[in-house]
Amino acid sequence: MAKTSSALVAGSDAETIVAGTHGDPFAVLGPHGDKIVAFQPHAARVWATGAAGEVELARIHPHGLFAAKVPQALAGDYRLRLETADGQDLVVEDPYRFPPVLGELDIHLLVEGNHLRTFEKMGSHCVTVDGVAGVQFAVWAPNARRVSVVGDFNGWDGRRHPMRKRVEAGVWEIFIPGLGNGTVYKYELIGPHGNLLPLKADPYGHYAEVPPKTASIVWELAERDWQDGDWMERRHSRNDRHAPVSIYEVHLGSWRRVPDEDSRSLTYLELADQLSEYVRDLGFTHVELLPVNEHPFSGSWGYQPVGLFAPTSRFGNPEEFRAFVERMHQNGVGVLIDWVAGHFPTDSHGLAQFDGTCLYEHEDPRLGFHKDWNTLIYNYGRREVQNYLVANAVYWVEQYHIDGLRVDAVASMLYLDYSREEGEWIPNCYGGRENLAAIDFLRRMNEVVFGEHPGATTIAEESTAWPMVSRPVYLGGLGFGFKWNMGWMNDTLRYISKEPIHRRYHHDDLTFGLLYAFHENFVLPLSHDEVVHGKGSLLARMPGDDWQRFANLRAYFAFMWTHPGKKLLFMGCEFAQGREWNCEESLDWHLLEYTPHQGVQRLIRDLNHLYRVEPCFYELDTDPHGFSWIDCNDRDNSVLTYLRRAKVQDDIAVVACSFTPVVREGYRVGVPYPGFYHEVLNTDSEWYGGGNVHNGGGHQAEEVPWHGHPYSLNLTLPPLAVVVFKRER
Repeated sequence: MAKTSSALVAGSDAETIVAGTHGDPFAVLGPHGDKIVAFQPHAARVWATGAAGEVELARIHPHGLFAAKVPQALAGDYRLRLETADGQDLVVEDPYRFPPVLGELDIHLLVEGNHLRTFEKMGSHCVTVDGVAGVQFAVWAPNARRVSVVGDFNGWDGRRHPMRKRVEAGVWEIFIPGLGNGTVYKYELIGPHGNLLPLKADPYGHYAEVPPKTASIVWELAERDWQDGDWMERRHSRNDRHAPVSIYEVHLGSWRRVPDEDSRSLTYLELADQLSEYVRDLGFTHVELLPVNEHPFSGSWGYQPVGLFAPTSRFGNPEEFRAFVERMHQNGVGVLIDWVAGHFPTDSHGLAQFDGTCLYEHEDPRLGFHKDWNTLIYNYGRREVQNYLVANAVYWVEQYHIDGLRVDAVASMLYLDYSREEGEWIPNCYGGRENLAAIDFLRRMNEVVFGEHPGATTIAEESTAWPMVSRPVYLGGLGFGFKWNMGWMNDTLRYISKEPIHRRYHHDDLTFGLLYAFHENFVLPLSHDEVVHGKGSLLARMPGDDWQRFANLRAYFAFMWTHPGKKLLFMGCEFAQGREWNCEESLDWHLLEYTPHQGVQRLIRDLNHLYRVEPCFYELDTDPHGFSWIDCNDRDNSVLTYLRRAKVQDDIAVVACSFTPVVREGYRVGVPYPGFYHEVLNTDSEWYGGGNVHNGGGHQAEEVPWHGHPYSLNLTLPPLAVVVFKRER
């Protein structure tokens, strides 16, 4: 016979267990010496059953708390047999008989902030414990009074599976037998003041419900037999600053849609086939994906992520996203992702006030709130938060074979007064505006990524003159592999948008960038930001009639591809989409039925080919020895001429850019070496939709000194065009 309730469970413990407010449920539930306590509110009767026998547990609380004295052997190995109110007979495992989920080393590294693979322990994971299959859960919530796992499996009842608190790390954990991949769940927390918080998605969840639903889904990333070994072995050379890097920026949801199926987006597997073939055909070396992390609001394009460890379920499951990356690699295309570590949204199911306190964010809005985006700023000075973000960077590179992280909005992280007026920010400990904790975080993240996976890279979207962004940490830099050149983008777009008759007065907009072009490892970006928010498309920003607009755009692209720096172009720009990008609609693929749009696409294909096969256009992209002006001062004619060089110094190309709608005959350009110079690209070619003013295939250098060189070429410059000549070696 069972003992009385007072002898088995203290009255206060019994009341708080059934109320779901007990802060240490493992101290009450499960086996304790020679007794077993179980909370089964849906059961009429409960037995402990095992090889050592079977003992019925007495109901010691009317709301479903059962307990009994049992033999020691039974307490060590048992299941619970339940008789439900409707007469069902069930045998279930008791989660409270299993040991802790996290080992002592895990706890030590979490407390220290040096657990680089927290994603292997935190969140949800399918495991087998003592021969029993189930899912282990672990979540950081140090200030919560109680944390439970809830889902369909327990009727979303937070009293059923309260977790064990590892006080030393502030982590709550539990192993729940019988669950597996596909289990939908959230965390239910009671905050430090005893209030029930909104249900929270798992910060480490690998998968999530399709928005607008917000729950996490158990998804164990199994060992994968990756079929991209050739790419992975050589990717260090594909991401190197001496390699050709030409990036096609993509929003997966709107690149191409299926009109016959209610204009739905493509799946990861469909994109694996279609996007990889398209990008390979056009000659881009990489794709860069707007954030693929799970995000509740599609209109944010992913830049307000909630599931930092989950590829969005809009297009498929995590294994299918892995297959997408694998197919890209098999087609010779690297995969970069936009990574948002600067802020997170205020959605109630996300990180905001996660345990009832400002856990991931700063408490003071002068440090922790972005007015521009209505988002919260990570508290980089908290080691657990920094560890969370650094481990996330490792996760994408390691678990998904991502080739690089383009870190969004770095300037907003570096400056405490970013987009703030006087009195709206707090200086650092030295009285300055630099965010010292964020600087430390970025340096550590880069050191870890490059240290753990030397073939990968990182790219900073940084819009200020912060020095040494793409220089190693040991030299005092931030440690990024590359930096977006926002100055070049702004200056050149401003220039090319002006009527040609006025360009002579703005000539410096094209040349100024060469004053600092080699201070960083630059990427020249024409990104999604340039074709949204009323800016219109790139084509729409070109002046003149239709012929001139297309000619201007072609010349601008050729100037970009022959200019020092890696390249990035947003989708749709490669065929001159006429309207502004809309994330809810497909690109205007029908435009490729028309010759001018076909011509721009052909030009991009040829530019990528030229860029990849001619070392003079990429080997010294970040080295001043790879570029020299021939003449940067011909503002009256709006003409620029320059040389590009490979590591072998006589491997050169001559570039002449003419930005007025005038044919210029007999335009002499100095060159350093004799020989024949082939015209290898002409944006005025009829193949691209131009007027076909050309140089008859090329010119022999004449021994006529010009522009400080002993030889020169007598060229014909087409209108609104760029011509490229490659010296025959």
